[in-house]
Order: sequence, then structure tokens, then C-alpha cells
Amino acid sequence: MEEHIITVSETSNPSILKFESNQFLVKGNYEFKNIDDAKDAPLPQQLFYLPFIKTVYVSGNFIALEKFNIVEWPDVKDEVAQQLVDYLNSGAPVVLEKEQKPKAVTVYAESTPNPAVMKFVANTLLVSQPYEFKNIDEAKNAPLAAKLFNFPFVKEVFLDENYVSISKYEVADWNEVTLELREMIREYLVQGLPVVDQAAQEAHEVVGIPVKEQAKDLDPISQRIVSILDEYVKPAVASDGGNIRFESYDKQTKQVQVVLQGACSGCPSSTFTLKNGIESMLKEMMGDTIGEVVAING
Repeated sequence: MEEHIITVSETSNPSILKFESNQFLVKGNYEFKNIDDAKDAPLPQQLFYLPFIKTVYVSGNFIALEKFNIVEWPDVKDEVAQQLVDYLNSGAPVVLEKEQKPKAVTVYAESTPNPAVMKFVANTLLVSQPYEFKNIDEAKNAPLAAKLFNFPFVKEVFLDENYVSISKYEVADWNEVTLELREMIREYLVQGLPVVDQAAQEAHEVVGIPVKEQAKDLDPISQRIVSILDEYVKPAVASDGGNIRFESYDKQTKQVQVVLQGACSGCPSSTFTLKNGIESMLKEMMGDTIGEVVAING
């Protein structure tokens, strides 16, 4: 039998780390908040014996772990990865799926600073990294997004962690379509259908967004910019249904380029946020190494 190999990946939430196996683990999607939740899930139950584990997500070929703040991931991730390898290669079950009761799925709609975008939040993990789709062709490996594009008023779809941000054309009014979209998303999740195809996850073939920002391959200034964006900016924009991604830094002009996604893309207040929020923060924390911050492909 082929041995399990674990690859560790960061997510847009610094408290959550994704441990991806080279083999399929479970059929469904599972979330466990404590050891009692995991009574029918031997591997998650074992993980809760680690005192820093807050939540365990299991889906497809990966396990995503949310930690308490008592530790930092760089100090414990290798130990956790090795524990997962040892467990999986022992042949012990991950989740007793036949005995696992399906979790009730709830979805609620939340307005964003961008009047053209509505955020739909689920009580379960949808994806472990952000995905952005500008049209139905880009969504060929994302069944939920593709289904949403069947609505003629849906312009763009952005997925991250437990929410979907939907951008609409002006032809529709949110008061008229929000309930329909919310119920469609909820029913889709209740059926246990894939949000993003397993093949796409394994091949890392998703349009528009890399699986992981390769900060370690960047120059020191760019690494510092990525670190600041991840720690101070991303959580705030995620709460508004959007995302910010570092694109480049020019040492000559001192210009930082970022990509605004989801609700942040095309938002009327994004220019103000970019200049008076993000640019000011980077200048304050990094001094004269920063000239200006501009958004591209927004």
C-alpha cells in the first residue's frame, strides 16, 4: 500500500494550517469543535489530545487544523505532520463515516462595503484557500461556483474558508435574489456535493489564485510586506467578504502592487482603503522603503 505523504500549506487564516495527504481520506466534509464532537472520528479525537488544537476540519484529502494562541505553527507543525503520517500509515480509520451524523448546514447572507457584492456565510468549512472566478469557464473545476453562474445576474464568485462572496450585475436587486441564492447554496452543501473538485485541489489547477504565496522565494522587503498584509490586513478584508494578495514590489520605484479580490474588487471605498489604510500602514511600519501601493486586476 502506498504510504501517506503530508504536505503542509498555509491558509488565509494564520490560525489555520492545512495538512494535505497524497491520498484520499474521507468522502464527506467534517468539522469538530472538541473531543466530544469527534467521538466517531478516531483521528480528530487523537488530535484533540494536543492542547493547542481548537478545531479540526476533514475533507477530501486534507485535514485543516485551527489552533489556540498558546503556540505558533512554526514551533509545532512538523510534529503534527509526523503524527498524522504515523497515524495514517498505521491504517487506522480517519472518520467512521457510516456512523457520523450529518451536520445541519446553515447559511446566512451578510452585506459588504461593496453594494454589488453579498457575502454568504456557512457554518462549515468550504475551502482551505481562496478561489476567485470571473466567469463560468474559469469555474469548470469548481462545481458550486459553476452552479452559481447559472443565475444570469451573477457576475463573479469568490470562495474562501466558510463563505462565498457573489458579485452581481445591476439588472438584479439584492432584495429580490438574496433568499434564492442563500437557499441554493445551503441545499448544495446539505447534499455534500464538492465545492471544488478533488482533482483540481490535488493538481493545484485553479484559475486566478496560486495555492500558496511563496513568500520564502521573495526578497526580504517583499517578505515583510506579505507578512504585514497577512497579519494586519487580510483578516479585516476577509470579514468584509474580500481578499488582498501581494503581487510585486519594485525596488526602484518603491511601488507595491496588490490584487484586490471578492468584495474588495471594484468596491467604491477600496481606493480610500488602499491609500489611507494599507499604504499608510506599510509606510509607517516600513519607512521610506515604501513609495505607493496600487491595485491591479481588481
